Amino acid sequence: MIELKNLSKSYQNGKVKAVRHLDLTVKPGDVFGFLGPNGAGKSTTIKMMVGLLQSDNGSIQMNGIDISWDPLGIKKIIGYVPDEPILYDKMRGSAFLAFIADIFEVPGEKREKIKNLAKDFELSDALDDLISSYSHGMKQKLSIIAALLHDPEIFILDEPIVGLDPRSSFLLKEKMRRHAEEGKTVFFSTHVMEVAEKLCDRVGIIHHGRMIAVGPLEELKTQSRNSHDSLEQLFLELTDENV
Repeated sequence: MIELKNLSKSYQNGKVKAVRHLDLTVKPGDVFGFLGPNGAGKSTTIKMMVGLLQSDNGSIQMNGIDISWDPLGIKKIIGYVPDEPILYDKMRGSAFLAFIADIFEVPGEKREKIKNLAKDFELSDALDDLISSYSHGMKQKLSIIAALLHDPEIFILDEPIVGLDPRSSFLLKEKMRRHAEEGKTVFFSTHVMEVAEKLCDRVGIIHHGRMIAVGPLEELKTQSRNSHDSLEQLFLELTDENV
Protein backbone atom coordinates (compact mmCIF):
# COMPACT_ATOMS: atom_id res chain seq x y z
CA MET A 1 0.00 0.00 0.00
CA ILE A 2 1.10 3.53 -0.79
CA GLU A 3 -0.02 6.40 1.45
CA LEU A 4 0.87 10.01 0.68
CA LYS A 5 -0.37 12.65 3.11
CA ASN A 6 -0.13 16.43 2.68
CA LEU A 7 2.91 15.94 0.45
CA SER A 8 4.50 19.14 -0.87
CA LYS A 9 7.66 20.11 -2.73
CA SER A 10 8.89 23.46 -4.02
CA TYR A 11 11.94 24.71 -5.85
CA GLN A 12 13.83 28.01 -6.07
CA ASN A 13 13.38 28.82 -2.38
CA GLY A 14 9.65 28.20 -2.51
CA LYS A 15 8.96 30.22 -5.67
CA VAL A 16 8.03 27.18 -7.77
CA LYS A 17 5.39 24.94 -6.18
CA ALA A 18 5.91 21.57 -7.85
CA VAL A 19 3.62 19.48 -5.59
CA ARG A 20 0.96 20.98 -3.33
CA HIS A 21 -0.59 19.16 -0.35
CA LEU A 22 -0.98 15.85 -2.17
CA ASP A 23 -3.09 13.15 -0.48
CA LEU A 24 -3.31 9.72 -2.07
CA THR A 25 -3.80 6.07 -1.12
CA VAL A 26 -3.08 3.19 -3.48
CA LYS A 27 -4.11 -0.24 -2.22
CA PRO A 28 -2.44 -3.60 -2.82
CA GLY A 29 -3.79 -5.30 -5.93
CA ASP A 30 -4.27 -2.00 -7.78
CA VAL A 31 -2.65 -0.72 -10.94
CA PHE A 32 -2.70 3.04 -10.43
CA GLY A 33 -2.14 5.48 -13.30
CA PHE A 34 -0.68 8.89 -12.44
CA LEU A 35 -1.58 11.39 -15.15
CA GLY A 36 -0.89 15.05 -15.78
CA PRO A 37 0.47 17.56 -18.30
CA ASN A 38 4.19 18.21 -18.59
CA GLY A 39 5.42 19.98 -15.45
CA ALA A 40 2.36 18.98 -13.42
CA GLY A 41 4.43 17.33 -10.65
CA LYS A 42 4.36 13.66 -11.64
CA SER A 43 8.10 12.98 -11.70
CA THR A 44 8.69 15.13 -8.63
CA THR A 45 6.12 13.08 -6.71
CA ILE A 46 7.65 9.80 -7.84
CA LYS A 47 11.17 10.93 -6.96
CA MET A 48 9.98 11.78 -3.45
CA MET A 49 8.33 8.37 -3.19
CA VAL A 50 11.52 6.52 -4.06
CA GLY A 51 13.79 8.72 -1.94
CA LEU A 52 15.56 10.70 -4.66
CA LEU A 53 14.02 13.97 -3.44
CA GLN A 54 13.11 15.07 0.07
CA SER A 55 9.67 16.57 0.54
CA ASP A 56 9.17 20.00 2.10
CA ASN A 57 6.44 18.55 4.29
CA GLY A 58 3.97 15.70 4.47
CA SER A 59 4.55 11.98 4.82
CA ILE A 60 5.18 8.96 2.59
CA GLN A 61 4.41 5.45 3.80
CA MET A 62 4.66 2.19 1.88
CA ASN A 63 3.41 -1.04 3.39
CA GLY A 64 3.47 0.72 6.76
CA ILE A 65 7.08 1.94 6.42
CA ASP A 66 7.61 5.69 6.76
CA ILE A 67 10.29 6.95 4.37
CA SER A 68 11.48 9.60 6.82
CA TRP A 69 12.18 6.95 9.47
CA ASP A 70 13.35 4.03 7.35
CA PRO A 71 14.32 5.06 3.80
CA LEU A 72 16.36 1.90 3.29
CA GLY A 73 13.39 -0.23 4.34
CA ILE A 74 11.28 1.34 1.62
CA LYS A 75 14.01 0.90 -1.01
CA LYS A 76 14.06 -2.83 -0.22
CA ILE A 77 10.39 -3.31 -1.12
CA ILE A 78 10.13 -1.14 -4.24
CA GLY A 79 11.19 -1.62 -7.84
CA TYR A 80 11.72 1.69 -9.61
CA VAL A 81 11.94 2.42 -13.33
CA PRO A 82 12.88 6.09 -13.94
CA ASP A 83 11.79 8.13 -16.92
CA GLU A 84 15.38 8.14 -18.21
CA PRO A 85 17.50 4.99 -17.73
CA ILE A 86 20.40 5.83 -15.39
CA LEU A 87 22.91 3.02 -15.77
CA TYR A 88 26.64 2.31 -15.58
CA ASP A 89 27.74 2.56 -19.21
CA LYS A 90 31.11 0.90 -18.64
CA MET A 91 29.51 -2.25 -17.21
CA ARG A 92 28.20 -5.15 -19.22
CA GLY A 93 24.48 -5.84 -18.97
CA SER A 94 25.01 -9.16 -17.18
CA ALA A 95 27.37 -7.59 -14.62
CA PHE A 96 24.92 -4.77 -13.95
CA LEU A 97 22.06 -7.19 -13.27
CA ALA A 98 24.28 -9.33 -11.03
CA PHE A 99 25.23 -6.14 -9.16
CA ILE A 100 21.56 -5.24 -8.64
CA ALA A 101 20.81 -8.80 -7.50
CA ASP A 102 23.64 -8.49 -4.93
CA ILE A 103 22.28 -5.16 -3.65
CA PHE A 104 18.84 -6.66 -3.07
CA GLU A 105 20.31 -9.91 -1.70
CA VAL A 106 18.54 -12.06 -4.26
CA PRO A 107 19.44 -15.66 -3.35
CA GLY A 108 21.38 -17.73 -5.86
CA GLU A 109 18.53 -20.10 -6.65
CA LYS A 110 16.36 -17.16 -7.72
CA ARG A 111 18.93 -15.58 -10.05
CA GLU A 112 17.65 -17.71 -12.90
CA LYS A 113 15.10 -14.91 -13.15
CA ILE A 114 17.78 -12.77 -14.84
CA LYS A 115 17.92 -15.17 -17.78
CA ASN A 116 14.15 -15.53 -17.92
CA LEU A 117 13.47 -11.78 -17.92
CA ALA A 118 16.24 -11.13 -20.45
CA LYS A 119 14.70 -13.75 -22.72
CA ASP A 120 11.23 -12.26 -22.27
CA PHE A 121 12.47 -8.78 -23.22
CA GLU A 122 14.71 -10.10 -26.04
CA LEU A 123 17.87 -8.84 -24.38
CA SER A 124 19.71 -12.15 -23.89
CA ASP A 125 22.12 -11.67 -26.80
CA ALA A 126 23.15 -8.22 -25.53
CA LEU A 127 23.86 -9.05 -21.88
CA ASP A 128 27.58 -9.53 -22.52
CA ASP A 129 27.85 -6.17 -24.31
CA LEU A 130 28.79 -2.88 -22.69
CA ILE A 131 25.74 -0.86 -21.69
CA SER A 132 27.23 2.09 -23.57
CA SER A 133 26.49 0.21 -26.80
CA TYR A 134 22.78 -0.16 -25.94
CA SER A 135 20.05 1.83 -27.64
CA HIS A 136 17.63 3.84 -25.50
CA GLY A 137 15.05 1.06 -25.75
CA MET A 138 17.56 -1.58 -24.68
CA LYS A 139 18.57 0.53 -21.68
CA GLN A 140 14.89 0.87 -20.79
CA LYS A 141 14.48 -2.91 -20.91
CA LEU A 142 17.54 -3.37 -18.69
CA SER A 143 16.09 -0.91 -16.17
CA ILE A 144 12.80 -2.83 -16.12
CA ILE A 145 14.55 -6.17 -15.61
CA ALA A 146 16.63 -4.69 -12.78
CA ALA A 147 13.50 -3.33 -11.09
CA LEU A 148 11.77 -6.72 -11.22
CA LEU A 149 14.68 -8.92 -10.10
CA HIS A 150 13.85 -8.89 -6.39
CA ASP A 151 10.10 -9.31 -6.94
CA PRO A 152 9.20 -5.96 -5.31
CA GLU A 153 6.07 -5.47 -3.27
CA ILE A 154 5.57 -2.06 -4.92
CA PHE A 155 6.43 -1.45 -8.58
CA ILE A 156 6.90 2.24 -9.44
CA LEU A 157 7.42 3.36 -13.03
CA ASP A 158 7.84 6.83 -14.51
CA GLU A 159 6.75 6.93 -18.18
CA PRO A 160 7.82 3.30 -18.70
CA ILE A 161 6.36 2.82 -22.20
CA VAL A 162 8.48 5.54 -23.83
CA GLY A 163 11.21 4.00 -26.01
CA LEU A 164 9.89 0.44 -25.90
CA ASP A 165 9.04 -1.50 -29.04
CA PRO A 166 5.44 -2.76 -29.32
CA ARG A 167 6.24 -6.30 -28.14
CA SER A 168 8.16 -5.13 -25.06
CA SER A 169 5.45 -2.57 -24.31
CA PHE A 170 2.81 -5.32 -24.39
CA LEU A 171 4.97 -7.59 -22.22
CA LEU A 172 5.54 -4.85 -19.63
CA LYS A 173 1.82 -4.16 -19.37
CA GLU A 174 1.20 -7.88 -18.87
CA LYS A 175 3.78 -8.00 -16.08
CA MET A 176 2.29 -4.93 -14.41
CA ARG A 177 -1.17 -6.50 -14.44
CA ARG A 178 0.18 -9.82 -13.15
CA HIS A 179 2.05 -8.02 -10.39
CA ALA A 180 -1.20 -6.47 -9.18
CA GLU A 181 -3.06 -9.78 -9.45
CA GLU A 182 -0.51 -11.22 -7.01
CA GLY A 183 -1.72 -8.67 -4.45
CA LYS A 184 1.12 -6.21 -4.97
CA THR A 185 0.95 -2.53 -5.90
CA VAL A 186 1.73 -0.88 -9.24
CA PHE A 187 2.08 2.89 -9.57
CA PHE A 188 3.03 4.42 -12.91
CA SER A 189 2.93 7.74 -14.69
CA THR A 190 2.11 7.99 -18.37
CA HIS A 191 1.08 10.37 -21.12
CA VAL A 192 -0.46 7.51 -23.10
CA MET A 193 -4.15 7.72 -22.23
CA GLU A 194 -5.05 4.48 -24.03
CA VAL A 195 -2.60 2.55 -21.85
CA ALA A 196 -3.99 4.05 -18.64
CA GLU A 197 -7.57 3.45 -19.74
CA LYS A 198 -7.02 -0.23 -20.52
CA LEU A 199 -4.65 -1.10 -17.70
CA CYS A 200 -5.56 0.91 -14.61
CA ASP A 201 -7.94 0.08 -11.79
CA ARG A 202 -7.78 3.71 -10.67
CA VAL A 203 -6.25 6.89 -12.03
CA GLY A 204 -5.23 10.20 -10.54
CA ILE A 205 -4.83 13.46 -12.46
CA ILE A 206 -2.40 16.06 -11.14
CA HIS A 207 -2.35 19.63 -12.46
CA HIS A 208 -0.13 22.47 -11.24
CA GLY A 209 0.98 20.23 -8.40
CA ARG A 210 -2.54 19.52 -7.11
CA MET A 211 -4.53 16.30 -7.42
CA ILE A 212 -7.66 17.39 -9.26
CA ALA A 213 -9.29 13.99 -9.74
CA VAL A 214 -8.74 10.46 -8.43
CA GLY A 215 -10.74 7.26 -8.62
CA PRO A 216 -11.94 4.52 -10.98
CA LEU A 217 -12.28 5.82 -14.52
CA GLU A 218 -16.01 5.16 -14.82
CA GLU A 219 -16.61 7.01 -11.56
CA LEU A 220 -14.60 10.01 -12.74
CA LYS A 221 -16.56 10.12 -15.98
CA THR A 222 -19.85 10.39 -14.09
CA GLN A 223 -18.49 13.24 -11.94
CA SER A 224 -17.39 15.34 -14.91
CA ARG A 225 -19.43 18.23 -16.31
CA ASN A 226 -19.80 16.52 -19.68
CA SER A 227 -20.29 12.97 -20.86
CA HIS A 228 -17.04 11.43 -22.11
CA ASP A 229 -16.33 8.24 -24.01
CA SER A 230 -12.61 8.21 -23.27
CA LEU A 231 -10.06 9.06 -20.60
CA GLU A 232 -8.39 11.39 -23.08
CA GLN A 233 -11.52 13.55 -23.36
CA LEU A 234 -11.89 13.65 -19.58
CA PHE A 235 -8.21 14.54 -19.14
CA LEU A 236 -8.43 17.39 -21.65
CA GLU A 237 -11.50 18.82 -19.93
CA LEU A 238 -10.00 18.71 -16.45
CA THR A 239 -6.68 20.23 -17.48
CA ASP A 240 -8.04 22.86 -19.86
CA GLU A 241 -6.44 26.18 -18.89
CA ASN A 242 -9.24 28.14 -20.55
CA VAL A 243 -12.02 26.74 -18.38
